[in-house]
Amino acid sequence: MTRPRIGSLRAQLVLLILGALGLAQVVSLWLFADERSLAVRAALGFEAAGRAANVVRLLEEAPPDLSVSIVRAANSPLVRFDLAPSPSVTAPDHHHADYIETRVRTLLGDRFSRDIRVNLSETAVPLHPIPNLSPEMAQMHQEMMRGRMQAVEMTLSIALSGGQWLNVDTLFERPPLQWPLSSFLAFGLTASLILVAAFWFVMTRLTGPLRNLSRAAEDLGRGDAGEPLPVAGPDEVRDLTRAFNRMQDRLTRFVADRTRILAAVSHDLRSPLTAMRFDAELVEDEETRESLVASIDEMQAMAEATLDFAEGLAGREASDVVDVSAWLETLADDKATPFEMTGGPAMTVRIRPLALRRAVRNLVENATRYGGGATVGWHRAGDDLVIEITDDGPGIPEEELDEVFAPFHRLEASRSLETGGHGLGLAIARAIVRGHGGDVRLKNRAEGGLKASIFIPLAEDAPINNSKQRKET
Repeated sequence: MTRPRIGSLRAQLVLLILGALGLAQVVSLWLFADERSLAVRAALGFEAAGRAANVVRLLEEAPPDLSVSIVRAANSPLVRFDLAPSPSVTAPDHHHADYIETRVRTLLGDRFSRDIRVNLSETAVPLHPIPNLSPEMAQMHQEMMRGRMQAVEMTLSIALSGGQWLNVDTLFERPPLQWPLSSFLAFGLTASLILVAAFWFVMTRLTGPLRNLSRAAEDLGRGDAGEPLPVAGPDEVRDLTRAFNRMQDRLTRFVADRTRILAAVSHDLRSPLTAMRFDAELVEDEETRESLVASIDEMQAMAEATLDFAEGLAGREASDVVDVSAWLETLADDKATPFEMTGGPAMTVRIRPLALRRAVRNLVENATRYGGGATVGWHRAGDDLVIEITDDGPGIPEEELDEVFAPFHRLEASRSLETGGHGLGLAIARAIVRGHGGDVRLKNRAEGGLKASIFIPLAEDAPINNSKQRKET
């Protein structure tokens, strides 16, 4: 199994799922922590309100000379009580602290009708120093003083019957954010189950059919039309597969029909041309007879070349992965088309060896005929193998670099078969290369001569089949 690339559907789906789960987990933990913080603050506020109500009842019921002792006994490290002639709360917070006032009045009873004032405020440090703290409380107090803990200060002022006010000052910290182990376990289990389900769906129902479709499209571009793809996956993928199967069938039939017509016309021309040659031999005038025979021979050669061209287009040779160097060396050993090899890197490519050999041979023959010799080398350019055939000839006019690939187009003006050929060599070469999913490009060299470049997409799969290669070459 290949490792999923970052741009692949599988990798992006995994990242999307993990990102969504992680974000949901963070949001849920944040909400949980905030709710927990509110609950703890409310509990502490109710606790402070209850203690304040108890102190008020004690002060109301005890003799006045015990008031100072009661207040001193009620004090704690984080809750301080104080008797004063005026309230410490001058601006009550009715929006956020009504539940504290309601709690105090409920605990004091319905007969308590005097003023109760409450104020809540966020603070990073305690407003009053707290002496005689335990070591743990002292450390907490120091952290609050340094501003590393956010705290909520509640100030409560309750009017007493004697005209005095009981001022209550309490400070409770905001609970720190906690990450329980169960949350991580739940996240890991949830992510694992979702990823397994997503991978099963993506691998079997989505990316599998899409990979088959991509591979079939690549093979069709190389001229290796295969069997119709099995229709599988979601409805959209099924529709896409059916459309591809129809397109492949139509293209295959279209090319086959046009090639069959071309081959049939070229084949059927043989009979009338043979008859015309026989009739031309009966002409008594020698000069006229030779002229007619020469024209008929040229037409016969063109018909044979056209039939050869059609057979090249209709070739059904199986493709194979070959070593570029070894394959070109077998071609260089052919005495009919000698050329010099400049070499190149070790590479493999999936081709139809015999068909592409013919394309290279045509380009080598063209370089030998017009440039006095051919030199062949290869290199890699991106995802393509580039085979370059160069010569030292006069080159081709720039405006003719693409026109020379047209069938029966010849630059040689004499129309002689000995010097100009039939004008099908480059057309056949380009048709074969394009059947491999590549292309052929011509370019005049700055130092003189012509360079023909064959671009072939590189193979990505099977190892070299040496036995098959030796048999076909």
